[in-house]
Amino acid sequence: MATPRRASATNLDVHRYAFKVALKATKTEIKQAVEQQFNRKVAAVNTMTYKPKEKGAGTRRGYASSWKKAVVTLERGQTIEDFFGTV
Repeated sequence: MATPRRASATNLDVHRYAFKVALKATKTEIKQAVEQQFNRKVAAVNTMTYKPKEKGAGTRRGYASSWKKAVVTLERGQTIEDFFGTV
C-alpha cells in the first residue's frame, strides 16, 4: 500500500500523515486504503508527484525514479499511534 515518509510538524492540532504511494494510485484509492488499514476516518487526501531527477558520477548518467507522495488528513480527534510520518 504505502510507505510512510518523514515530515515536520507545523500544526499539532491538525492530524496529517505523509505516505509514499504508487504512481497510479488515486486519491479515492489512497483514502480507502488508509481507512481500511488503520481503521480511521480520512477527511482529505492531497497528492504530489515528483519527477525523476538526473543522477550520476563522471560520465555515467541516469535518472532516479519518479514517485508520488500523499498527505492524508484525518478527521478531528483521530490519530495513528506509533506513526513517524506526521506532517
